[in-house]
Amino acid sequence: MNKEDYKSKFDEDEAVGWLSIDKLTDKWYPNQEPKHYGPTLKYILGGEEPLDGVSIYKSKNQQEHFHFISYGMSNLYYDLENCDADFSGWGFEFTFRLAPFAEDNNEPTWVISLMQNLAKYVFNSKKWFEEYHFIPANGPIRLDTETAITAIAFIEDPEMGKINTPNGELQFLQMVGITTEEFEQLKLNPATTETKKLLDKLKKENSLLITDLKRK
Repeated sequence: MNKEDYKSKFDEDEAVGWLSIDKLTDKWYPNQEPKHYGPTLKYILGGEEPLDGVSIYKSKNQQEHFHFISYGMSNLYYDLENCDADFSGWGFEFTFRLAPFAEDNNEPTWVISLMQNLAKYVFNSKKWFEEYHFIPANGPIRLDTETAITAIAFIEDPEMGKINTPNGELQFLQMVGITTEEFEQLKLNPATTETKKLLDKLKKENSLLITDLKRK
């Protein structure tokens, strides 16, 4: 979109990118008000948390699970100078699907901290994630928990996919919990083809790649 069209279509106080995400979540979760968590002080104003927020939806697709969607890796707001960019911000937002875990008491807010930590890594290192990348969590992904899930692989969210926003293309990059054993195998051959093979194998019984902390 050229600058003249952008100026004529949007107001300067309009959250152009944010609204593009909301349009997609409204499609998947009509009439559902998510639980939304945002930092007290936004990152652009000096806060320490790069994500402006994370929304949690309750999904019944495949099985009941929580679906987390981040706001802040992409360009969320009116930005005339970058309206013709190929990608919005870093070009992705995080998503995560979690099977209910009893100890969370239906409040799995630890995932938000996990997303914020990954966002900090990207903002500080200037190294972004792409589909079939993987990274260790340096312990259980849920702290102080007996779980074999100690690493994360990334894949395009099977429902959210990619969208074109007025600020550029945006991919929803799903975080998938993998076991220590799976991570060690990927380390032996870190080619993206091997990560794809692993995730394709998991998809056979878990098409939405919902993370279950009880999985061995």
